[in-house]
Amino acid sequence: MITSMTTSTLDDFFRSLLDIEGFSTIDVSLNGIQVDNDGSELGKIAFAVDACLETFKRAAAAGAGMLFVHHGLFWGAPLRIQGPLRARIQFLTDHNLALYAVHLPLDEHPQWGNNGVLAERLGMVNPEPFGWYHGRKIGYKGTLKPALTIEEAVHRISFMDRPPLGVYPFGKEQSQTCGVISGGAAKETLQAIAEGLDLFVTGEHSHQVYHDALEGQLNLIAGGHYATEVWGVRKIMEQCAVQLHIDTEFIDLPTGL
Repeated sequence: MITSMTTSTLDDFFRSLLDIEGFSTIDVSLNGIQVDNDGSELGKIAFAVDACLETFKRAAAAGAGMLFVHHGLFWGAPLRIQGPLRARIQFLTDHNLALYAVHLPLDEHPQWGNNGVLAERLGMVNPEPFGWYHGRKIGYKGTLKPALTIEEAVHRISFMDRPPLGVYPFGKEQSQTCGVISGGAAKETLQAIAEGLDLFVTGEHSHQVYHDALEGQLNLIAGGHYATEVWGVRKIMEQCAVQLHIDTEFIDLPTGL
């Protein structure tokens, strides 16, 4: 167990849970510490889906010394530190609030990740990797036991009973097989059709694949990008509380998208 809660030791802890290095060649986001603090020990970690000024304000108000997010500030290309980005970074440094971000490793992990948790909530048996992304599968597919109607599936994955973006009952009344990829994976609908799945669950929908899903008789749920990606963040939060005995708090800031 970690006894000194610094950003460095917490970085080691998060890397022990998630395959951050394994995604270093395909994930353009800057996984890990994005903005450090001054080296002070941490008494509380806040968790959220998105790195934005409102989330930062709520984390600071809650007394957190670190904010762990799924969507960070940096996505591969060099950015000018101006406008909203400057304001965000200045707030973090002014409040000595460290920012830690994990993108694809938090989607893919079978136990702690968004897709693994979604598969579990749906009752997926013996999940297998599904959904190619730059040579690696980041989602899961498997058999649902029991089989679910699309309404039952929606209920199981809805965070705080919020409605999904879209529900498209184009296939069987009850789905026996299912694939899940959280967030923006509308185009992977085509992979679900190609593999003969009954149901595909993702975050966002797309006009481009509507007729493919209809003609492929695929049930499709667009649960919302935000709503399908709260799960991994909350699982990591649980592990911090259980393994590190540190104070934690989830900051819920839904976008409706």
